[in-house]
Amino acid sequence: MANQSTDRVENKVDDTLSRMSEDKKEDILSNFDHFKEYLGNKVSLADKLGMNEEQQAKAAQKVGDYLAAHEEPKNREEKLLYELWKAGNKDEQHMLSHMLVKLVHSES
Repeated sequence: MANQSTDRVENKVDDTLSRMSEDKKEDILSNFDHFKEYLGNKVSLADKLGMNEEQQAKAAQKVGDYLAAHEEPKNREEKLLYELWKAGNKDEQHMLSHMLVKLVHSES
């Protein structure tokens, strides 16, 4: 059951990213604080939907995979995240995803 739920979340992440306009992406990625705010809003929504931290980290990892493959870093913080993402293996990327989720939880 949990695996089906995770698959649904990952499919929803894919769908949301593919439908997002270039202007919206630019707005989110132009400033690291905007990126954290966007991620924080999504994590808050995930909390309200009853998603646990592992499910949230898997969704964040999906977003990280997308960003690393399709978007250029727009600032120093995103460049650092990009370099860490590229240097890490899947387990390390997953741990970085957990850290990003914790970061936005701690700031909300």
